[in-house]
Amino acid sequence: MTYQVSQYLKFLIRSTNQHGVHSPFVYNLVTKCFYDRKHYPAYQNIKAYKKALLKNKKRISITDLGAGSKTTNQNTRLIKSIAQNSGTPLKRAKLLYRLVNYLECQSILELGTSLGISTHAMALGNHTKIVSTEGCPNLYNFTHKNLNAFSNITLINSDFRSAIANLKSNSYDLVFFDGNHTKQATLAYFEALLNSTHNDSVFIFDDIYWSEGMTEAWEIIKQHPKVTVTIDTFYWGFVFFRKEQEKEHFTIRL
Repeated sequence: MTYQVSQYLKFLIRSTNQHGVHSPFVYNLVTKCFYDRKHYPAYQNIKAYKKALLKNKKRISITDLGAGSKTTNQNTRLIKSIAQNSGTPLKRAKLLYRLVNYLECQSILELGTSLGISTHAMALGNHTKIVSTEGCPNLYNFTHKNLNAFSNITLINSDFRSAIANLKSNSYDLVFFDGNHTKQATLAYFEALLNSTHNDSVFIFDDIYWSEGMTEAWEIIKQHPKVTVTIDTFYWGFVFFRKEQEKEHFTIRL
């Protein structure tokens, strides 16, 4: 936690808003999507889904395949505690919804379903199809029942490495890396999915300041030859592969 606090203070010092952005693509993304203050009808569904999870007193056994939780080392946890402590915050779930619509994402891969808060928000986007993988069998079963009504969501119960190896699609508009917060795994999944990108694809990495290792992974990803634009929002790191743009890194406050 001390590491994250120190990194956040450094982030605040070096970060900017749209006024420090000279790339038209990034400026439009920030002003028309990141800072979009309009109220969308889908927000009610996003809020209701999270609210129901926060009230759920069901207790399930967790199989952690990644870096684990920073708030508890208990294997058995309440659904409402997972939603409160490690579930996607409402503000970021709304941002995911806006992002999917703004970038017109039709094919999405999510590594780390958990309770499906992010999955649910992205699935509300127009013409969006999502493949989401979850390694914990009990979390998978719970979320599969919760999201069963969505015909545009395909949930997979698998470790990420096996899921990536067995993917049927070879192209994604958006890939959300939201699990196994370790340097080695993050870099391995990044490399494994590079061939699934096209010019307008975006990778989103969750918790890039989770640990020193995750920050090191983020810095390595930024320097990859295929990466042209990155946006550091502290909690998430955005990676773009737009060949028409010069390599540039942005640090944006949300």
